[in-house]
Amino acid sequence: MSDHQSKMKSYWKKNLKTLGVLLAIWFIVSFGFGVLLVEPLNEIRLGGYKLGFWFAQQGSIYVFVVLIFVYVYRMNKLDKEFDVNEE
Repeated sequence: MSDHQSKMKSYWKKNLKTLGVLLAIWFIVSFGFGVLLVEPLNEIRLGGYKLGFWFAQQGSIYVFVVLIFVYVYRMNKLDKEFDVNEE
């Protein structure tokens, strides 16, 4: 295997690791907090709303948007590390 191929394999592996972590966070927030843990979270209030309800309706969307920015940041950093950036 050439050096370029092994470099791209490492790049792809790190990309998938980043994607897996971010998807796991999204799953935990949207399904875990919004569905599975809704009852315990409803004991806490956020802005007058039950926290479980807030995560189900808005919180998971906010977290998803933040994760998009985190993904862009991490991929730009990864692109520079492997010298595949678009600059």
